[in-house]
Amino acid sequence: MVLEVNEIVTLYGQSLVLDRVSLTVDKGEIVGLLGRNGAGKTTTLRSIMGLTPPKSGSIKVKGVEITHRQPFQIARLGVGYAPDDRRIFADLSTEENLLLAGRVVNRRGKNGDSWTIEKVWELFPPLKPVRSTKGGRLSGGEQKMLAVARALMSNPVLLLLDEPCEGLMPLMVRALGEAIVKIREAGVTILIADQNFRFCQKIIDRAYILEKGIIRYQGDMREISQNEEVIHKYLAV
Repeated sequence: MVLEVNEIVTLYGQSLVLDRVSLTVDKGEIVGLLGRNGAGKTTTLRSIMGLTPPKSGSIKVKGVEITHRQPFQIARLGVGYAPDDRRIFADLSTEENLLLAGRVVNRRGKNGDSWTIEKVWELFPPLKPVRSTKGGRLSGGEQKMLAVARALMSNPVLLLLDEPCEGLMPLMVRALGEAIVKIREAGVTILIADQNFRFCQKIIDRAYILEKGIIRYQGDMREISQNEEVIHKYLAV
């Protein structure tokens, strides 16, 4: 098992945001965290990454307890994170953003199979022509791709993607979905938090549905796609 989250409780101040959330992600899976805005998807990823540590519960990556570790320590254990707000360094070029990510984490892939600049250009062709462009001058779609690519430069075994297709044009959403599938084929396990149900339908294997910080439903994506009651109750806008 790559990721095991067991009964985590996370607070913002005195407000309960996650209430005993449990989930698992096995090697080679693309698992989705679905739900409307405010359901707790982002907080779940932030809790896993150590940015908003849970008050109680347990989080393990490949059997190693990470619940009370710092984000940089979690990254060095093989967890990559592309946040919903991208966090691109605006004054650095596309290439500099990528190189910096690799140097900071300084983690090599197994058997020498590491993500490199060349592999990133191949995965995200639109980024190569803007390799010298500052991050702040990139389009929204380019910044989304760069955020994912930057997370890959740490050579993760587990990749956390928060709202990867939010605000993107349909063609860009399709291209990003194809890239995510290729990332999985390259051996990276993926957990996606997103409210774009059609996007998730096409690429994820299983899903957990959150509402008000509680997992209300879980199952195979094919089964969920056929369950109109669940879709209407928890996912329809």
